[in-house]
Amino acid sequence: MKTGNVARLVAVVVGLFAVLLSNAAMAENDAERFRALYEKEWAVRMQEFPVQASSLGHADQAGRLRRVAEADQVRRHAFWIGIRAELETISCERLGREDCINYRIFRRQMDDFIAAYETRAYRIPFNSDWGFYMAWARLPRETQFNNADDYRNYLSRLRELPAVMDEYIALMRAGLETGMTQPRVVLDGRDAPIRAQVVDAVEDSPFFAPFVDLSESVAGGARGELLDTARRVVGADVIPAFRRLQTFFEDEYLPGARSTLAATELPGGARFYAAQIRRYATVDMTPREIHQLGREEVARIRAEMEVIIEDLGFEGDFRAFIEFLRTDPQFYAKSPRELLAYASWVAKKVDGRLPALFGRLPRQPYGVAPVPEDIAPFFTTGRYVGAPLDADRGGYYWVNTHALESRPLYAIPALTLHEAAPGHHTQSALAKEQTGQPPFRRYDYISAYGEGWALYAEKLGVEMGIYETPYEHFGRLTYEMWRACRLVIDTGIHAFGWSREQAIDFLASNTALSMHEVTTEIDRYISWPAQALSYKLGEHTIWQLRRRAEQVLGEAFDLSDFHDYLLALGSVPLDVLEDEIAAWIESQR
Repeated sequence: MKTGNVARLVAVVVGLFAVLLSNAAMAENDAERFRALYEKEWAVRMQEFPVQASSLGHADQAGRLRRVAEADQVRRHAFWIGIRAELETISCERLGREDCINYRIFRRQMDDFIAAYETRAYRIPFNSDWGFYMAWARLPRETQFNNADDYRNYLSRLRELPAVMDEYIALMRAGLETGMTQPRVVLDGRDAPIRAQVVDAVEDSPFFAPFVDLSESVAGGARGELLDTARRVVGADVIPAFRRLQTFFEDEYLPGARSTLAATELPGGARFYAAQIRRYATVDMTPREIHQLGREEVARIRAEMEVIIEDLGFEGDFRAFIEFLRTDPQFYAKSPRELLAYASWVAKKVDGRLPALFGRLPRQPYGVAPVPEDIAPFFTTGRYVGAPLDADRGGYYWVNTHALESRPLYAIPALTLHEAAPGHHTQSALAKEQTGQPPFRRYDYISAYGEGWALYAEKLGVEMGIYETPYEHFGRLTYEMWRACRLVIDTGIHAFGWSREQAIDFLASNTALSMHEVTTEIDRYISWPAQALSYKLGEHTIWQLRRRAEQVLGEAFDLSDFHDYLLALGSVPLDVLEDEIAAWIESQR
């Protein structure tokens, strides 16, 4: 080879090597910058959300509550705008696979935080299902009391409660002035959790309950001090704060709440609803597309329900069969204990069959308990309540024992699979075990993923042999139909002008849900736009991915491996889930 050619070749090689080194350096730099950025944001987030922080082991935040005044909202928004701007200077393509997933999740979180401020969503701090005052009511039950400092930190939070209550009232008053309120029609009776805290005697306050039986770890001298302080704080601070909230709710909020239903009727409503869809469903679908998918799913499920009715030899039409299920005493527990016992039995039956479909199961156990009485009348039929991995208890599968005539036994298998295992408990407990993931991802909950998985888990019960009677199979289908109806109803209300009565009729005529459950659910969809979309959209995506994997891999497809990989991702947006399962399929070929 000629000398000149050699020289040119060497130059090319050196140039390529330099480019590779430069790219590697840029990638390493981007990875370091990204890590520094999300660690900075998380540290500030733990300062801004102290209740969450203390539940994750940040002891320095155990005596604080989150401040919510307008100035606090402005400050947080400015911070997250800054974080988002820095994030834009980092290339996801130059990050490793895991960091690129982290990047996409983190960017979505920042977008959601920013949208919540810009749409003024924080001026509606409650819905028919949940609210800040109900979260506070859980503090006595969920705070860990192991020593005197734990009690002192709890009391410190209670001292802050009046100021934060006034901040919430100011936010809602600003909402009244701008039309940013809940619809009036969903508010009747929703002040019950507030009234439950307005008691005459300090000893009757749920906030005083931790002091009724002080932990034996508290020394005698400190016990007297803590009791005196608790009586003073609960009596002078907490109860009057809830009384102010009750007065505001009755005298100002109820009379001033808007008469419209649709989220699109709020100020900037179209943008608000679109932001809610992105937050909860993590899909780029229009309300029309979601509505149409819901219609298609309703028709498919209805056909399956009709087959069961025909196989049973029932003499009557669909409506008559639904009425039979709603009224026949054979389908209902006669006591709360009977309902809880049946739910517990189903839960243990499920637990025994999980190893057939999962290679890895969570270390943390769960229990079964009734929904607390103070929230039960307006609460959903069941709920999963998690716990930190290092807590002295497991998670809890809550079963609503209020209005037993509305809680059919044939629906308990589907409910149990959804809320407990392999649904919410299995998914969330495994997510907490992903210690290699950054905390913003490890402790995040993306509704489309979590609720989609839990609805998918209901149908897994068929493969597990959990549904033993035609009525239980119909109960599963009515639960799936319920979530399909949500796609139609949520978009119908918030984008297409549906009335509350129209929504109630649609849900009641297509499911065997009790009328109590139907009205509770419709009010939930009205007051919590787009959250209800996440269930069916998430489940639909998971089933599409599973079928794709089964088709591509054939006999090489292993369901346990599929489940283990999906759950090991933690809570991820649906677009990330699709990309990661596609990569997994390729890796299994």
